Amino acid sequence: MKDQDIVNLYWQRSEEAIPETQRVYGPYCHTVAYNLLRSAEDAEESVNDTWLAAWNAIPPARPNSLKAFLGKLTRNIAVTRLCRRSSLKRGGGMMALALEELSECLPGSFDLERTVEARELCRCIDRFLESLPERERVIFTGRYFYVLSVEEIAERLRMKPAAVKTALYRARKRLLKELEKEGELDERQPVSV
Repeated sequence: MKDQDIVNLYWQRSEEAIPETQRVYGPYCHTVAYNLLRSAEDAEESVNDTWLAAWNAIPPARPNSLKAFLGKLTRNIAVTRLCRRSSLKRGGGMMALALEELSECLPGSFDLERTVEARELCRCIDRFLESLPERERVIFTGRYFYVLSVEEIAERLRMKPAAVKTALYRARKRLLKELEKEGELDERQPVSV
């Protein structure tokens, strides 16, 4: 079944929408959640929450890319679960480190869900990702979307960890320049990469 057919099931409020979504995108959403949470049980709960969130969001939403829509829902749910979990044990953790690295490129008042400026920021980051060569894009999204460790990315791409770190550093510098060029950063805000 194609994405548009699945979205139409949601719009028709058909009970088949969720099982069909789970059949097509279950493994993908589980991978997104597991890479953030590193717990099969938490990942499974996040994926189940994703199906409910999709049911509640479609309609009125009509996503152009169901995979991206579900990936974003899953990631947001998993991040929320991770924040709740880490607030209990207040240890560092992979997500905190990845967000800290990326925060160097984001404005201090960044609030994706509530501001028009944030939507434009996302479009700017999307354009930046499209401009990257495929390997660099895989490294960048592996680290900052899937929250893989540098070592995991290096192993998957058969690279040295130092080369991955260098690629991430250069990509962050390029993103910073792109955001400055697009006017997405407050010029008075001190930023380091």
